[in-house]
Amino acid sequence: MTAAAQPIDARTSRRIGTHSDAVTIPAGASQVVRSGTSGLRPDGTLPEDFAEEAGQASDNVCEALRRVGAGLSDVGLVRSWFADRDDSGAYVRVRKDIISHRPAYMLVLVPQLIRPSLCLEVEATAVVMRSAAEQHE
Repeated sequence: MTAAAQPIDARTSRRIGTHSDAVTIPAGASQVVRSGTSGLRPDGTLPEDFAEEAGQASDNVCEALRRVGAGLSDVGLVRSWFADRDDSGAYVRVRKDIISHRPAYMLVLVPQLIRPSLCLEVEATAVVMRSAAEQHE
């Protein structure tokens, strides 16, 4: 995680997974909120394999962050929704390969996403420091 967001370890989350209990956002930082995204490819097709769908969802998050000068290392919070509990292990493996730090994290099991063919949706919030000039624009 970049210096903009600082993880807080209350010794609870590390017993469950690889995420922080909380993340502080310092004064002068900007939050970049990536709305929930699925694993749809840019051409609108959906991967057949869950791990590939999860990887594409991460790519979709990365692309939105890149457009505002942020990256995965700036992510302070990830929220994920799944339609099948059996997919959570594959998602955790994909996430560990993509995000090496410990953002705050939440995963929810839901009966179905907006499209029945979708297996997951991911939302991310990044924290980036802006220069004084950028803050006053």
